[in-house]
Amino acid sequence: MKLGILIYSLSGGGAERVVSYLLHYCVKNKIDVELILMNTSIKYDIPNGLNINYIEKSEPNESGILKAIKIPLLAYKYSKLVKKLEVTHSLSFLTRPSFVNIIAGMLTSYKFNIITNERAFPSLQYSYRGFQSTFNKTLIRTLYKKSDIVISNSQGNANDLIDNFKVPSTKMHVIHNPIDLDKIRNIVPKASFVDNEKFNIITLGRLDIGKNHTMLIRAIHELKNPLIQLYIFGIGDMQSELELLINDLELNNQVFLMGFDSNPYQYLKVFDLFIFGSNHEGFPNVILEAMACGLPILTTNCQSGPSEIMALEKTQNDLMITKYGVLVPIKNQTLMAKGINYFVENKDYLNNCKNNVQKRVKDFEKDQILKNYIDLIKYH
Repeated sequence: MKLGILIYSLSGGGAERVVSYLLHYCVKNKIDVELILMNTSIKYDIPNGLNINYIEKSEPNESGILKAIKIPLLAYKYSKLVKKLEVTHSLSFLTRPSFVNIIAGMLTSYKFNIITNERAFPSLQYSYRGFQSTFNKTLIRTLYKKSDIVISNSQGNANDLIDNFKVPSTKMHVIHNPIDLDKIRNIVPKASFVDNEKFNIITLGRLDIGKNHTMLIRAIHELKNPLIQLYIFGIGDMQSELELLINDLELNNQVFLMGFDSNPYQYLKVFDLFIFGSNHEGFPNVILEAMACGLPILTTNCQSGPSEIMALEKTQNDLMITKYGVLVPIKNQTLMAKGINYFVENKDYLNNCKNNVQKRVKDFEKDQILKNYIDLIKYH
C-alpha cells in the first residue's frame, strides 16, 4: 500500500492535527506515505524528511467562487500526481480536497482507492445562505457516494451523510478523533494565569458565527456574578463584534479575548470549567482536550459530537447532566447561564466530573484510533 494524504494545508485545525498524527504513525510503522497540500501553511509537526507535494500554492483568502471554479483543474493535476507517485490509496480530509480526490479518480484510467473524510455535519455546516453552502451541499450529494470509503468522525455526521446526502451505509465508517494523552500529561500548567478567588471558565474555538461565543458572553452577563470569569481563546472574523459586545455589556473585567495560542493545554489545566457554545459540530476535539486536562464540560448538545463524547443517554429541553458534565440545547442563553450556575453551586459534582473525564478520554487515545484508520484503509 502507498498512501497519499490530501488536505488543503497544515495550518491550525482538528483535521490538520489528525493528518499530522497519521503521518507520524505511518513513518513509525514503515507505511509508505505522501503528503499532498493545496497551500503552503504548515503549523503542525511533520516527520523529518517527509516528501511534500503541492497541486497548488493558493492564497488563503481566495473567494468561494474562485475555489469552486478551480476544482476541476486541481482534480486533473491530482490525478496526474497520484499516478506519478503510484499512490494506491488516496485519503482526503475536508470537503474541497475530497471533491478533488473523487473527481481525480474520474479523470484517469489509473486505479486507486478513494477514501474521503468528512468532519462536519454538512446539513448544518452548509445551512447558511450563499453560493458556497449551496455548491458544497450539491457536490457532497453528487460525489461522496462515489468514494470507496467515507470516514466520519462521529455517528451523528455519518447519519447525516447517509440520510441527507445519499452516501450508502455500506461505505460509511466512523472513526473518532484521536488525542495525544501522553503529550498533554507532560505539559506544565501555567499556574499563575488565573485568579483562584474567582470561578474561571475557558473556551477554545474560531471566532465565527457557528461557535456562538456571543451566547456565552450574554450568559455571563445574565448571571450578574462578578466572581465568574470567561477566557476565550481563538481568532476569527467576529473579533471586533465580540469586543464591542463585551464593552457594551460592561464585561471588560470578566470576559477576555485571548487570541490564538498553539499550546492551550498549559491554560486548560488551571481552569475550573470548559464551556462550548457551538451551534453545529463534527466531533469537537477541544472537548477531548479539555477532558484530558481534567476539566468538567458544559456544552451545547449540537447534533453531532458532544453527546457521543459525554455518553448522554436522554435528550431534553433543560440541563442534561452526565458523569462528565452538562449539556444544554443549542442557542439557549438562559440554560447556558443555568448550567454555569449549576457548576458554581455544586462543588462535589464539579470535582467528580474532574475525575470522570480523565477516565473517559482514554477511549480516544491516539495510537488505537490511528491504527483503526490504517486497518480500515488497508483491509477494507
